[in-house]
Amino acid sequence: MIDRREVLAGGLALSAAAMLPAPRALAADIDTSDLQPMLGDVRAIGPEERSRRIERAQALMHANGISAVLIEPGASLAYFTGLEWWRSERLTVAVIPVKGDPVIVTPFFEEPSIRETLAIRADVRVWQEDESPSPVIAGALRDRGSATGNVGVEETVRFFASDGLAQMLPQIRLVSANPVVRRCRMIKSPAEIALMQKANEIALAGAKWAWERTREGMTAQDIGALMKAAIIKLGGSFEGMPLILIGKNAAYPHGSRLPQVVREGEVVLMDFGCMVQGYCADISRTFVPGRIPDDVARVFDTVAQGQRIVMRTAKVGLPAGQVDDAVRAFYEAKGYGPGYRLPGLSHRTGHGIGMDGHEPINLVRGEKTPLAAGMCFSNEPGLYLPGKFGVRLEDCWHLTDAGPVYFTTPPENINKPFG
Repeated sequence: MIDRREVLAGGLALSAAAMLPAPRALAADIDTSDLQPMLGDVRAIGPEERSRRIERAQALMHANGISAVLIEPGASLAYFTGLEWWRSERLTVAVIPVKGDPVIVTPFFEEPSIRETLAIRADVRVWQEDESPSPVIAGALRDRGSATGNVGVEETVRFFASDGLAQMLPQIRLVSANPVVRRCRMIKSPAEIALMQKANEIALAGAKWAWERTREGMTAQDIGALMKAAIIKLGGSFEGMPLILIGKNAAYPHGSRLPQVVREGEVVLMDFGCMVQGYCADISRTFVPGRIPDDVARVFDTVAQGQRIVMRTAKVGLPAGQVDDAVRAFYEAKGYGPGYRLPGLSHRTGHGIGMDGHEPINLVRGEKTPLAAGMCFSNEPGLYLPGKFGVRLEDCWHLTDAGPVYFTTPPENINKPFG
């Protein structure tokens, strides 16, 4: 470990020791003994809230003429049932009917495991290895009076699952379940927002800890290992690795395969997050070790202004795409773009977030969905200059009737990337 670097001469001053090449670190070798878990006040989603979700889904089915909804494992299954399951060739699905209790259909030998995490009142019906699950699903629909009319299919359900049902019940019409599932998941409850708040706090604390230990010669993998170790110690769950982009690689929003090492005077872009009780954080920070070039500082300030425009523009009832329009108009006045062209902002201004890191809806040109209280988004109007560098600041926020509220506070300037 090295001491925290002081802010000197407009940048992060590197000590002589810190200028030496860094050893390659494995997450298991990283000393995080100075960190303590931050989960003491976390409360999981309870049975009453899950019951309200089922009731809300059934009300939306009734309003949209949908007799049942079919859901495979993933965030939507966890949202409605509490089931943390995976997808394989052996089909497990939830059938949520417009009336009555949901039905979980799963392989016979998986039933005990399914019941361990099932968090709602539901029937569990099984199929054997030498059978097809489709007749069991069809039977559940018949028993719930939902074997006619429109059956909604959650948007990530695989073709073989919906096709098998269609062949068993040719009288039904398979339709999108978006009017039900999306409308439930887009509006977060206070309990969901509290979990997202905690996830963002943990992610930012872990990234700041890694930033304080970043020095010249480190690779993207070294920084990512520091960050992952810290976030896990603080209580966040984590898959994969953070995205660390250094120098010219930062001009590509999702990076490149070019070798990357931290050098004085070059941009380091961190994109990171974690999960708490199934709810996501997504944050980005950009900094420069040593003296900060004037052009990088100017772009950083412009991106910071872009973030402020998002928060000034977003309000209940506004079509979501108009947030992107406002930022893009400001950038074009600064000479970037036009539109999504480079140098400029080549991606959407933000995305929905919740149980998935990216979920509907997006802050993107042409999106007409009105913003509503309880929606959650990223705010990441990055600027990318191919062949030079990129700057991305990203903080997530939720919308209230009074306006947007950040989960994390953005940095005011590049001298203090973590405040």
